[in-house]
Amino acid sequence: MEPTTQTTPQYAPADFKSEQSVRWCPGCGDHAILNVLHKAMAALGVAPENTAVISGIGCSSRLPYYMNTYGMHTIHGRAAAIATGVKTARPDLTVWQISGDGDGLAIGGNHFIHAVRRNIDINILLFNNKIYGLTKGQYSPTSDRGAVTKSSPYGTTEDPFIPAELVFGARGNFFARSIDIALDTTKEVMIAAARHKGASVVEVLQNCVIFNNGSHSFLSDKERRDEHTIHLRQGQKMLFGKNLEKGLVQEGFGLKAVTIGEDGWTLDDVLVHDATTPQNFVHQQLAMMDGHELPLAIGVIRDVEALSYETEVEHQVEEVKAKKGFSNLRDMILKTTETWSVE
Repeated sequence: MEPTTQTTPQYAPADFKSEQSVRWCPGCGDHAILNVLHKAMAALGVAPENTAVISGIGCSSRLPYYMNTYGMHTIHGRAAAIATGVKTARPDLTVWQISGDGDGLAIGGNHFIHAVRRNIDINILLFNNKIYGLTKGQYSPTSDRGAVTKSSPYGTTEDPFIPAELVFGARGNFFARSIDIALDTTKEVMIAAARHKGASVVEVLQNCVIFNNGSHSFLSDKERRDEHTIHLRQGQKMLFGKNLEKGLVQEGFGLKAVTIGEDGWTLDDVLVHDATTPQNFVHQQLAMMDGHELPLAIGVIRDVEALSYETEVEHQVEEVKAKKGFSNLRDMILKTTETWSVE
């Protein structure tokens, strides 16, 4: 008898769509992100019943309603805490966390950095539109200095969070970025995030057509995006521009954008992207580029292997159970605590 071979179940994007009517504003970038997430999940081949999608509060946090998976629409800022609990209790599930810049980085900022620090194996999708959309246009932790909003009519007087900086500050091992209109790139980084073992953060620059329309236009506009963004790919030269005529080179301790063939710069001078080296300070430099003097980096910027929280907890539980000699809660209580007999 020939041995049977198992094949990965094949899924279509429709298998991950719920029957709920999608209720976001027409033209909102969330539509594109949802569409790509369905496609990414189908490509990953993880069954809908083995997937959980957890969100907090905000426009983006409505997303679990539109998924034919397990899901939970939780409370403001607490998505990371719930997702951590789900993954720790059920490490066999693939867990996605959906948060906006307000939900994830303001009231949820503490949970965000500790989920990253613990390296719990959840996939955090951070929708960044630099505004509070659901509550009608207040400035958020990522709003630019001087932004005029409902809660800052004369312009904000503070500098914003840069999500990548928080991830690196919390010793994160995976960070990627995309733009809502860059569908192929968004799918690429979602798949890479899901395949990464540990906490992965994908920032998607998303346009709010009502309260912050065009906030990313210089990065997303078809005529300008090639000059203001660079798509990083593992093992490839860091090139950008309409004809890939520009590149990133090392200058001192920093990065510099140059035109190949000018001022003596050659293709050999251009850096090769390596997202996998642990002690690589270029990762943070790449992530901090903003599209002005240096192009905004999209794609997978950092993807480093490290021990994941839920796996270590599972190992610890098994070790303690074997050492203490119990296999269930009743035995644990009787064997590890003091007991009294009443006669």
